[in-house]
Amino acid sequence: QVQLVESGGGLVQAGGSLRLSCAASGRTFSYYNMGWFRQAPGKEREFVVAIKWSGSSTYYADSVKGRFTISKDNAQNTVYLQMNSLKPEDTAVYYCAAELSKYGLVLRVKPDEYAYWGQGTQVTVSS
Repeated sequence: QVQLVESGGGLVQAGGSLRLSCAASGRTFSYYNMGWFRQAPGKEREFVVAIKWSGSSTYYADSVKGRFTISKDNAQNTVYLQMNSLKPEDTAVYYCAAELSKYGLVLRVKPDEYAYWGQGTQVTVSS
């Protein structure tokens, strides 16, 4: 059974940093493109960043570019999201997601293009 488990969320002051982790089990996620999304109260789930299965390319939403960094450790089957210079508008539940098929050629930005999801981890940034 495929499972994604996020951790690392919490409460931080504006300008601070957090590192989220997404531990994958049930299959070898080194073959699959992965993404991070977030959802604030009353808003739709929005794309944050995606990383290719090989780690060779990434794609960031403009709102986080230059502040967030995605990485993956294939040996540990884990994807990370380093978040720096956090802002109150970054407050949301953060979800990691995995595509259905191996060796995806294109990085996806829509939630319905991902097949597997974690339960989410809350990030709250105070002003």
